[in-house]
Amino acid sequence: MKTLYYYHPAFLEHNTGPHHPESANRLKVIEQALSKPEFAALIRIQPQMDADIINKLRLIHTPAMIDKVLNSIPEQGFASLDADTLVSTGSKQAALLAVSAVCAAVDHICQSKAKRAFCAVRPPGHHAEPQQAMGFCLFNNIAIAAAYALNHYKLDRVAIVDFDVHHGNGTQAAFIDNPHLFYASSLLALIEN
Repeated sequence: MKTLYYYHPAFLEHNTGPHHPESANRLKVIEQALSKPEFAALIRIQPQMDADIINKLRLIHTPAMIDKVLNSIPEQGFASLDADTLVSTGSKQAALLAVSAVCAAVDHICQSKAKRAFCAVRPPGHHAEPQQAMGFCLFNNIAIAAAYALNHYKLDRVAIVDFDVHHGNGTQAAFIDNPHLFYASSLLALIEN
């Protein structure tokens, strides 16, 4: 069975500063692990910018929220969307490519070109709510992918199982009243030995 692996070096350009808990190191470690021989069969795909990206963002986010996030990207340095969510010059391209990647993965799976896909993307997404970015997240990548699958491929049901140390409040908010989406959030406890 083919497994697709989506990654783009632009994801490393979403700079959150030297001491931010969500950093490019997360993807560097994933890249290092997946470069081992046991992962040689992965089909590596570098996502391209989607010409219809704004309409895909609108599947979950309001036009005002999209504009606010995109217009907040600084020409140099950093800007804060909230106390936890920083953006830098590389954030716009990274965020839009992340959404492009997850929607391309949906396309490949729904068109039976692959059975599985792993998207190593930044910025993360599950805290971004329909009307605001938050919790390190600019756009809700997984919610957009699920909405895209439901709308574009007319799927009856989609399930999102979220494994993280924090509840994906934005994903829950996006689908709270949608009977076609099952959302489960499993909070992983960090245990120190």
